[in-house]
Amino acid sequence: MADQNPTGTGASEPASPAAEDLRDQALVLGQVLFHWPVQLGLDDLLREIAANSCATDDRDRIERAVRDLVGAGLLRHCAPLVLPTRAALLCSKLEARI
Repeated sequence: MADQNPTGTGASEPASPAAEDLRDQALVLGQVLFHWPVQLGLDDLLREIAANSCATDDRDRIERAVRDLVGAGLLRHCAPLVLPTRAALLCSKLEARI
């Protein structure tokens, strides 16, 4: 098939940085919405998402995802808390009805 890996190794191409950013944003938003109305801070998100890792790049990924979601209007960062906006909560409710 055309979508199969021609090398036959089963290895997939590494994700692009944009795809990794979207994955991180989905993880962060998912955690914030899952735990709502419990309010999470950045450290809480890091523990939830990067469970046994305290690597600096994990923290950078989470902080970048929060920053991008704030820019998109889906999160508010009121240090130290990370909160969903009304738009994010509404989208979550609408998605649950689909």
